[in-house]
Amino acid sequence: MHDDRTLVEARLRRVLDERIRPAVHPESVPLEVAVWHAPGEPVPVAEGLAADVEPVTVGSRWGAPWGTSWFRVTGTVPAEWAGKTVEAILDLGFDENMPGFQCEGLVYRPDGTPVKGLNPRNQWVRIGAPVQGGEEVRLHVEAASNPVVMGPRPFTPTPLGDLETAGRDPQYTLTRMDLAVLDETVWHLVTDLEVLGELMAELPVDSPRRWEILRAAERALDALDLQDVGGTAERARACLADVLAAPAVPSAHRISAVGHAHIDSAWLWPLRETVRKVARTAANMTALLDDEPDFVFAMSQAQQWAWVKEHRPEVWARVKKAVADGRFVPAGGMWVESDTNMPGSEAMARQFVHGKRFFLDEFGVDNDEAWLPDTFGFAAGLPQIIRAAGSRYLLTQKISWSRTNSFPHHTFRWEGIDGTRIYTHFPPVDTYNCSMRGAEIAHAVRNFKDKGAARHSLAPTGWGDGGGGTTREMVAKAARLRDLEGSATVTWETPSAFFAKAEAENPEPPVWVGELYLELHRATLTSQAGTKQGNRRSEHLLREAELWAATAAVRTGFPYPYADLDRIWKTVLLHQFHDILPGSSIAWVHREARATYARIADELNGIVDAAQRALAGEGTVPLLFNAAPHTRAGVPAGGARPAEASERTTHAGRPDGGHVLDNGLLRIGVDPRGLVDSVLDLATGRETIAPGRTGNLLQLHQDLPNMWDAWDVDEFYRNTVTDLTDADEVTPGDDGASVRIVRTFGGSRVTQLLSLPPGEKCLVVDTEVDWHETEKFLKLAFPLDLHTDRYASETQFGHFFRPTHTNTSWEAAKFEACNHRFVHLQEPDWGVALVNDGTYGHDVTRAVRTDGDGGTTTTVRASLLRAPRFPDPETDQGVHRFRHALVPGASIGDAVREGWRINLPERRLDGAGEVTPLVTVDRDSVVVTAVKLADDGSGDVVVRFHEAHGARARATLTAGFPLAGAEVTDLLERPLADTAPPAVDDGRIAVALRPFELRTLRLKRA
Repeated sequence: MHDDRTLVEARLRRVLDERIRPAVHPESVPLEVAVWHAPGEPVPVAEGLAADVEPVTVGSRWGAPWGTSWFRVTGTVPAEWAGKTVEAILDLGFDENMPGFQCEGLVYRPDGTPVKGLNPRNQWVRIGAPVQGGEEVRLHVEAASNPVVMGPRPFTPTPLGDLETAGRDPQYTLTRMDLAVLDETVWHLVTDLEVLGELMAELPVDSPRRWEILRAAERALDALDLQDVGGTAERARACLADVLAAPAVPSAHRISAVGHAHIDSAWLWPLRETVRKVARTAANMTALLDDEPDFVFAMSQAQQWAWVKEHRPEVWARVKKAVADGRFVPAGGMWVESDTNMPGSEAMARQFVHGKRFFLDEFGVDNDEAWLPDTFGFAAGLPQIIRAAGSRYLLTQKISWSRTNSFPHHTFRWEGIDGTRIYTHFPPVDTYNCSMRGAEIAHAVRNFKDKGAARHSLAPTGWGDGGGGTTREMVAKAARLRDLEGSATVTWETPSAFFAKAEAENPEPPVWVGELYLELHRATLTSQAGTKQGNRRSEHLLREAELWAATAAVRTGFPYPYADLDRIWKTVLLHQFHDILPGSSIAWVHREARATYARIADELNGIVDAAQRALAGEGTVPLLFNAAPHTRAGVPAGGARPAEASERTTHAGRPDGGHVLDNGLLRIGVDPRGLVDSVLDLATGRETIAPGRTGNLLQLHQDLPNMWDAWDVDEFYRNTVTDLTDADEVTPGDDGASVRIVRTFGGSRVTQLLSLPPGEKCLVVDTEVDWHETEKFLKLAFPLDLHTDRYASETQFGHFFRPTHTNTSWEAAKFEACNHRFVHLQEPDWGVALVNDGTYGHDVTRAVRTDGDGGTTTTVRASLLRAPRFPDPETDQGVHRFRHALVPGASIGDAVREGWRINLPERRLDGAGEVTPLVTVDRDSVVVTAVKLADDGSGDVVVRFHEAHGARARATLTAGFPLAGAEVTDLLERPLADTAPPAVDDGRIAVALRPFELRTLRLKRA
């Protein structure tokens, strides 16, 4: 037989595009359209429905950036259409290639009932099936003219990312507003041919199945009258019936499709627009559930569910019914799909506390899975947090984006720093926006790395990022792929059903130990420094507010601010979303975030002040309140008393014009350029700074990644560097015991203060940067005379080791990494810590000195600032303040302690006398991360703590109030069924912990 394959395939493509798809809606009549443009922010539905409208025609421009327009469409179904299926086709000016990234709409009936959402891949609204003929049609569309921030040339700087700079030019052209007949037979023919054509393209050319499909498609095209597609569509479909009915082979890969609409809680749109995106998507999905009995839809992020409940009660009612039917599924059990690298220990725990509690309270659903398809890597402390929240599974897709190494598994057990293992799945379809195309399904099969051991994978199916969700076309394709020869089988299933099947089939998959590092988007650890500092300070202020409010409530009857703390926690958790905290959202988002963090700080400081005043009482004794989990200046953790006096720091000049600071523990040498050329540990005589090198060195790099400007820093940034060594001023500080340095470069100015606090073994570096650079990366470097092949950086409830070398591509790819409060480097008997109060990105490199002693120089650098221009053209412009401390001779315990200390400075208040702690622990390695009252209002005291040094620990926890008993609980403060209550002996509880083990105790007050 002659090979005419390409001829038939080309014929199929053209006939589909030019004849069959246009025949899906063979008849149409225009609707009358009128519009009201809301003058400002979105208005309530009732106001939009009642607004005075003006006529508008198709072809008109509409929609200033971030505006809202209310369209009213009216018309009459022609009498001759009686008995047919009729739809309104409402095209607001969509680009079908950009669902979720441009204008959208939500359709309402005149009584305010939501119908469904409109987006580029969902432009239809069902009027009737069948219609009577002569019916009056009246619909209202709340249309959002969200501008295209990431346009045809992605990553191009644009003013469209903020309402304040976007202008008022109309963004869209009204394209089509019609009533149209839907020819369902033609619609099904399109789906038949698409499914078969896409499958055929993925099969080997020499596969008999491919040729069977080709010949069936050819017969169908021959049976079709191109001048009467509707009249001959059924005949064409009959030619395809046999190839569509051929069942899949028994060994076929099995895909669990989960209806999905990944909705970024903010990204290229502000938070307020996400509220509407969620409502549009939820309305669409509940409507699709009504039409498709096999379809299942899952939505994560309790915050987004809460938005629907608060802002769109009419949509919420439909959602609640669908949840009760088991088909609209709460997924993930987190408040938002947060970043997991940067949130602190308690914040990461509270993501699950607030997320799971919302789903439990609203629906009685207790999620088994964490659902994080788009998060930029996963910290090594996360598995035990997931388990402590009562969950067992994790799903993500993002690791497939890694640029250097291909992750070796799709299903595995992920082991965290404490040994907890979580059953984890990476969908081999490699997208969280699967549309059921044949290429996607075939890729999932070919890509699946666990062949032979397993055959199940999951496919999150639906348009996402900007929402939209699953379409009827995707559902129709999935129906044909349920059992089709040559393809994987596809079944709609909930996440929990998938994980149950996967674990039963493959109960002992491979184990991956340590962080799940994304070899991409490393710059998200630094971009938008103001957002990151706001997060860090909010986390620590929340700790203080809970600690002092709980202490005051127990001691004085102070009214514990349950509602305020709940609301503030949820606000902080929202801003940990994986495009807000990472700094990858538009200017509007970060402008609002900075204002929100300032408001939160004022409110939390007010709670702290009121609680401390209640505790201090009336008096003139100067008290120091210590919220850190370790004793400081003689003040116990969680208590207050007069501070102990300490020796003063001395300052002296050097003959070369430099400076010397000395506090009896450290002697610091500062050269005339303001660089630190000596940090001497006086107890050991050990020099910290590498020979011939200087610390406190600011280094400036050119920083233009190949793409993803706010997200990425590419390794070649290191190829060029400017050391900022010129100083405008190097003078003694005003206190006479510090050194002040001023430098200018480019359009920027840096002012630093180097100080040596009395009685503390650390060099404190306060850096103020008035930053006006573009596409630059600023680092703060300390080259250390220290030889080690690994270093520790803090993560949730512990720390994690990374190599200092680059033996393999896996190690070399980690050229920018995350830490929380500290990075620690150590030889067996001596170490150094670099602690910080609000930076996350860092790098550590090592070099062997070729001159002098031949020793090793290990350089640790904190990442301070970047200046990408997309999506926020003014990223980080302005004044920033950072505090770092170099701690020589530090053990890992010292690093832990100093990291807490720098983030929780003492507070001073006059009062009557000492305040004893509410709870004490007698071992420094057992770190208390939270002291609070139980969320249920019972008055019980909840204490969360962990082993922080990486070793086994025995300790005694003592309550500073009468105890009636205690329980070990999960993160949601529920007793653990398989754990006996701890023994209480006169208010004391003996505790034994594994390395990095996390524990929560609920203490019942007598």
